[in-house]
Amino acid sequence: ILRRILPTAAAAGLRRRTPSISFKSRSAVEEDEAAFVPKMPPFDYTPLPYAGPSAEEILAKRRNFLSPAIFHFYRTPLNLVEGKMQYLFDEKGRRYLDGFGGIATVCCGHCHPDVVEAIVNQTKRLQHSTTVCLHHSVADFAEALGAKLPGDLKVVFFTNSGTEANELALLMARLYTGCNDVISIRNCYHGNASGTMGSTAQSSYKFNVVQTGVHHALNPDQYRGVFGSDGLKYARDVEDIITYGTSGRVAAFIAEAIQGAGGVKELAPGYLPAVYETVKKAGGLCIADEVQSGFARTGSHFWGFEGHSVVPDIVTMAKGIGNGVPLGAVVTTPEIARVLASRSYFNTFGGNPVCTAAGLAVLKVIEKENLQLNCSTVGSYLKHRLISLMNKHEIIGDVRGIGLMLGVELVSDRQLKTPAKDETLNAMEKMKEMGVLIGKGGIFGNVFRITPPLCFTKEDADFLVDVMDVALGKV
Repeated sequence: ILRRILPTAAAAGLRRRTPSISFKSRSAVEEDEAAFVPKMPPFDYTPLPYAGPSAEEILAKRRNFLSPAIFHFYRTPLNLVEGKMQYLFDEKGRRYLDGFGGIATVCCGHCHPDVVEAIVNQTKRLQHSTTVCLHHSVADFAEALGAKLPGDLKVVFFTNSGTEANELALLMARLYTGCNDVISIRNCYHGNASGTMGSTAQSSYKFNVVQTGVHHALNPDQYRGVFGSDGLKYARDVEDIITYGTSGRVAAFIAEAIQGAGGVKELAPGYLPAVYETVKKAGGLCIADEVQSGFARTGSHFWGFEGHSVVPDIVTMAKGIGNGVPLGAVVTTPEIARVLASRSYFNTFGGNPVCTAAGLAVLKVIEKENLQLNCSTVGSYLKHRLISLMNKHEIIGDVRGIGLMLGVELVSDRQLKTPAKDETLNAMEKMKEMGVLIGKGGIFGNVFRITPPLCFTKEDADFLVDVMDVALGKV
């Protein structure tokens, strides 16, 4: 058919139109596609030569010697060997823009010189002594951390992770109130130990083991929730749980200000104040899980709960607290803290001098480099640009989040909100190929999680959005 059409078109003087129906070689198509790949912002840093094992060798060792529960992103997992601020480098020296920050953990930037210096200097002098002896690093950081929190939240217990921090918070609440019942929100993630697994409300994170004493309330989800953005209607479910599911007294209510692993879900306005009031009337304590939303990540506030105008009884934190070192903390009031003194509570590594030196350096960097303002400015700009993609890509069902904790939910049908799980994975692969790394989450695995280091720039934001634009155009 083409042989008959093309000569006719040429005879009619339409030769210039023929390229639109011509066939190109694979190499020509690849060249055209390469021309549309956005250009990464310049960065004045050259990684050191890498002489270690290859990605294939490391993957083989993982398969033989590490738990099969350990998974990896991407069909061909990355072997990342070096990091500098908001960028990562693989074994071949290729640079990637880090839009995930080690799951909202890299706060100041990879290998920030001030944090590295604090770690190295402390390591040279003393790595470990435990809290049965004195060390100024532990006390100095506790004092600085308490100064960042409102009211009487001044007493700090250091842990090694967010899971451990939430475990301790739940234990303290049960001891203080003399009650066992805890209320958490559906779709939440608080950890993977015995108590925190019970409070977590996503089946993919729960094993079939005994989990008691936790009631899961309706998720005040503004995108998929039954009451939309009406926080007060969701809050009534907590009242009902207390009335019909408990003795009328509870130990605690625990919630993230923004659900991280749940797909960057912002709690509906008015929800937390109403729930806090209800829980306090029932004798319970309010626990704010700031493992992901804390340390200026929301931009508007240093802590996520501050955006809801509430003051919790206990605050838990980890991830951004140490910019990558294993560190977590529970902060509460002197009165509540005293419940642990009735027995011997001990943590071998909680308050490690090296980790607390890193934590103190993180607080100083956030203030010195005004990262909270940068997070607000760049985060707002990035969110606006992501929202603009909705007009171009029907697959984007929702853009949400605050500061540099953002989520983009992909759906195959906007009206039905059908999760586009496969498309999410495919788009992530294509973004990686173009030099951008992001995370994913949500109960259906169809949400891009964007939680980069807080030193992210507008140029980085433009590059990320442009790469996402190209990737979504190919899925």
